[in-house]
Amino acid sequence: MTTNTKLLVGLALVLLIGFMFYFSMSGNAVSCEVCIEFRGGMECRKASGKDAEEAQAAAASTACSLLSGGVTDGIACRNTEPKSVSCENR
Repeated sequence: MTTNTKLLVGLALVLLIGFMFYFSMSGNAVSCEVCIEFRGGMECRKASGKDAEEAQAAAASTACSLLSGGVTDGIACRNTEPKSVSCENR
């Protein structure tokens, strides 16, 4: 391989990694922490999303997965009003 070819391949790799990093970070514009109390337990979890609604849903789902013991409990937990929600734009 010539020096020019190595340089072009290296530059292409750097650009590809840069694009992947940019697009993976630009999709998550809001970060939220949600605290849920369910069946005597309480969990707080953080998640990111393109908007506050998506971030809150993801954080609540994560917290409920730790609090619930099955599908029915998981649904009931996700339908529970959170004790606290705090969001910030990224």
